[in-house]
Amino acid sequence: MDPKKFKRIALVGATVNPRKYGNVILKDLVSKGFEVLPVNPKYDEIEGLKVYKNVEELPRDIDVIVFVVPPEVALEETKKAYNAGFRRFWYQPGAFSEEIKGFLDSLKDVEYSAEKCIMVETSSSRGFLNL
Repeated sequence: MDPKKFKRIALVGATVNPRKYGNVILKDLVSKGFEVLPVNPKYDEIEGLKVYKNVEELPRDIDVIVFVVPPEVALEETKKAYNAGFRRFWYQPGAFSEEIKGFLDSLKDVEYSAEKCIMVETSSSRGFLNL
């Protein structure tokens, strides 16, 4: 899975709080030219972008769903996303668990990346990030 080829990225756990990774990642991806679709039931808009309340509301032409939430939330949202037809998932460090791995590995038609930072993996270089 090459994240540099993604165009539309859903971000589960996007937030208005600039000190949280859900906001840092959103701004980073937007600055790199990705179309980001934030997902968070608490907000209507983040950084000028429409926020989806849950993964079931997302358009179906998303390239990947990125999770920046606790593993127990990521597991539930992964199940909902899978049932809604999504098949490509990315788990930020701290969002993955053995339970999620077991669920995903039991499926035949999914791709996922775990414990890699989407900001690093979408950078043009492997150097430092300016946070």
